[in-house]
Amino acid sequence: MTSARLTIDLDAVAANWQRLSRLSQAETGATVKADAYGLGAGPVVKKLAGAGARTFFVALAEEGAAIRQALGAGPRIFVFSGHMAGDAPSLRNLDLIPLLNSAEQLTRHAESLAGHPFGIQLDTGMNRLGMEPAEWAAVRAVGLPGAPQLVMSHLACADEPQHLMNPGQLGAFLEMTEGMSAPRSLAATGGMLLGPDYHFDLCRPGIGLYGGAPYDEALPVATLSLPVVQVRDVEPHEAVGYSCTWVAPRPSRIATVAAGYADGLLRTLSGKAILWAGEIPCPVVGRVSMDLITVDVTDLDSDPVSLDILGPRQDVDDLAELAGTIGYEILTSLGNRYRRRYVGAPS
Repeated sequence: MTSARLTIDLDAVAANWQRLSRLSQAETGATVKADAYGLGAGPVVKKLAGAGARTFFVALAEEGAAIRQALGAGPRIFVFSGHMAGDAPSLRNLDLIPLLNSAEQLTRHAESLAGHPFGIQLDTGMNRLGMEPAEWAAVRAVGLPGAPQLVMSHLACADEPQHLMNPGQLGAFLEMTEGMSAPRSLAATGGMLLGPDYHFDLCRPGIGLYGGAPYDEALPVATLSLPVVQVRDVEPHEAVGYSCTWVAPRPSRIATVAAGYADGLLRTLSGKAILWAGEIPCPVVGRVSMDLITVDVTDLDSDPVSLDILGPRQDVDDLAELAGTIGYEILTSLGNRYRRRYVGAPS
């Protein structure tokens, strides 16, 4: 088969969740938006539920359908985008809990789903989602239509422990939630690593579950092996790939592998990425194209059948650094053409 193989270690996902959970006395949930960061929400949430997770977070109400189908009734599923117009049937039928981001959403929820659980999202300085202090003060003065399941905010710079935004947002969150009895949440993965002051009642790790920074102790989760379609000899001064950006400096053996930017392997990896044949690095030469990448395998003893771009020698953050991006983008960009194999899937 010419499809690349993406292996996802669910045992590693569960172990990462358990390790992070031990950092805090708070409940530890799991952020599984964007199809569990591109790795497959169904298998991931089943594994996490088996490990003990009972609270999950998605970006959109539509994402909640796959999570609820995998989990069945019982576990809580919060929706970061809140209650958008037209969401009421999904929120009701799938038992999803919107994290209301504005007075407008609060009114919409009260009018269309009276009595349905909800949470509140506050803006403590990120200026992205949530009610700002003045709006929140006005809402509290009028009164909420019930007790929120959770009151949360999100840290903008948690991956930079010394950044002044962290204590600033912590102080704002404490001030905005003063006097409330509802459970509170401020920390995702980076926030958990900042210490117990940031943990409150519930933590909601995301990237750390999937093997990414800033959780340096995370076990790697994804291995991506790319099949070799063809190997050819290239003479000195011959060019390889679009726009002839690489010219062979010596007699070279060039492997063409079946993956490209249509599979989430970013074009910025051109001439920078390394693929691995076991412990031997093989540099990408020429441009990453839509479906193909060319790799210098001259120094191998024999032509490879496949080469790894994610694995023991190169994790998502290593690859992201080469691409000039972050591990989140690498994971969530992984395409649909991969043959996916899950290790440690629940029976």
